[in-house]
Amino acid sequence: MATTAPVHPVDEVPPVRHLAAFGLQHVLAMYAGAVAVPLIVGGAMKLSPADLAYLITADLLVCGIATLIQCVGFWRFGVRLPIMQGCTFAAVSPMVLIGTTGGGLPAIYGSVIVAGLAIMLLAPVFGRLLHFFPPLVTGTVILIIGVSLLPVAGNWAAGGVGAKDFGEPKNLALAGFVLAVVVGVQRFAPAFLSRIAVLVGIAVGLAVAVPFGFTDFGGVGSADWVGISTPFHFGAPTFHASAIVSMLVVALVTMTETTGDLIAVGEMTDRRVEPLTLADGLRADGLSTVLGGVFNTFPYTAFAQNVGLVGMTRVRSRWVVATAGGILVLLGLLPKLGAVVAAVPAPVLGGAGLVMFGTVAASGLRTLAEVDFKGNNNLTVVAVSVAVGMLPVGVPTVYAKFPDWFQTVMNSGISAGCLTAVVLNLLFNHLPGKPGSADVATEPEAASA
Repeated sequence: MATTAPVHPVDEVPPVRHLAAFGLQHVLAMYAGAVAVPLIVGGAMKLSPADLAYLITADLLVCGIATLIQCVGFWRFGVRLPIMQGCTFAAVSPMVLIGTTGGGLPAIYGSVIVAGLAIMLLAPVFGRLLHFFPPLVTGTVILIIGVSLLPVAGNWAAGGVGAKDFGEPKNLALAGFVLAVVVGVQRFAPAFLSRIAVLVGIAVGLAVAVPFGFTDFGGVGSADWVGISTPFHFGAPTFHASAIVSMLVVALVTMTETTGDLIAVGEMTDRRVEPLTLADGLRADGLSTVLGGVFNTFPYTAFAQNVGLVGMTRVRSRWVVATAGGILVLLGLLPKLGAVVAAVPAPVLGGAGLVMFGTVAASGLRTLAEVDFKGNNNLTVVAVSVAVGMLPVGVPTVYAKFPDWFQTVMNSGISAGCLTAVVLNLLFNHLPGKPGSADVATEPEAASA
């Protein structure tokens, strides 16, 4: 069955045993983030434990379907790169506000469906904006993505936000041990094991965590064996103007974030994203968001957590992530399996996350190494963009006194930094300036816009 025709690493299909291991690694890397949104929204609305469990299984199911749409693709839906899909955190605050004061879950789902349709309509427009993302901008955005995710790994390493033993030395010791295992396996193990270093680190960390009392498998026994999410389980969607407007703002933010993630993965896999493929990826986001509104979950976007895993392992096959999508569908249909995965302690995920998210930041630096910083203002573009992107990460309440729509946009360090980088690149490298103020010849992509 061998063929001499060259196959791009993105399109290669690894052996089944490798697919399973690599795919499970992606699931473990994103699971905690995937279930966080339904937990936060459902908790704020004071839903019953049964309803919370339903939200989580629905989320996992649609996460898997959304990932398959993005990786495998059909017609003009899907970027066909190794991209995991998950609920966007940018929508959490607006959804909590809608759910607690303006109509409950039906109002949330109505606004989510409209936002998904809007994303599908706007996808071609965003695709045509790709020439505003030269290496100067993409490298800056990728750097911001990685650095803004590091506090997530730090919170996991300390025990998870809200944990009673948050910051205990034992938690950080376990995270440090997992980090050491991941690095050791990547450096000294055979090629295949080095590519699943994160999975090995999580497995070894879990084995150590069990006898030391870090794990709680109590939820496994009470979880159902089979759970199927039915459309509009919580009632027919309702459409409120204020809820729709706030979710449309979220849609613009998630499209900006997804654009950065798709470009990052394109750089890592040596398959650069083109305007048409960017539009396909965003259109898949929109379709997945509509499905989220129908099947009792929330807006979907490319998951930055897994971008680092692609760069770190150098496993570029989209079929690996498609396998991860299949595993998520299985977890969504079999809640008991999902409960087993959920028992992995936060410090174990934190140790692995430090490596993965650091890898994203390092990939941004690698892209910026292609940029000429001599005789121009490119350094200012990077400096100000990173500063603006890190502001809400370092000071989460910095915009607390601003209007809701402004907070939705600027509280995401990724979207804030991305918008700043695009605007500053236009200011310094596109608009006419004083003679000798910038050397735009170093960026042909930007100059040709």
